[in-house]
Amino acid sequence: MTALNIKKGASKHSAYDLRDPNADVIERHTLAIIVDNEAGVLARVIGLFSGRGYNIESLTVAEIDHTGHTSRITIVTTGTPAVIEQIKAQLGRIVPVHEVHDLTVEGASVERELALFKVAGDGDKRVEALRLADIFRANVVDSTLENFTFEITGSPEKIDAFADLMRPLGLSEMARTGVAALARG
Repeated sequence: MTALNIKKGASKHSAYDLRDPNADVIERHTLAIIVDNEAGVLARVIGLFSGRGYNIESLTVAEIDHTGHTSRITIVTTGTPAVIEQIKAQLGRIVPVHEVHDLTVEGASVERELALFKVAGDGDKRVEALRLADIFRANVVDSTLENFTFEITGSPEKIDAFADLMRPLGLSEMARTGVAALARG
């Protein structure tokens, strides 16, 4: 008799839920951190992530108050709910950190990202790239006889979808800013 080759997790062929009830799922969270705008603060925040092996999917930083010398760090990270809570607690203990907001938990938020795409192609591929750019509301910011450079703003999912469609048309280079996010209301 051969062993059954059953993978972990429920399947449409099984009446049993084989998933570990104690295992937590990996979640994606957007954190907004208000910090003093001084040398070394970003390194300390990032050091917290790298020192514990946490991954950062997106990172943006900019000064938000010139007179108060404060900056906003927006970090998109993944982890189990326990890991996310640990990250937030540890961030709150860093001295130049004023506030830590988990935009994913606090309610609806708006996330946007800016990306530049360089697409090389000729003939029908150029026409198709322009047509798709129009559908995605991407702007042509540079054009030569060999390529176009598109600028697109939107959710990270929209940026990913545009990139997937441009790859077969000659996507040669891409630059992304990372997620900027605010709570709604």
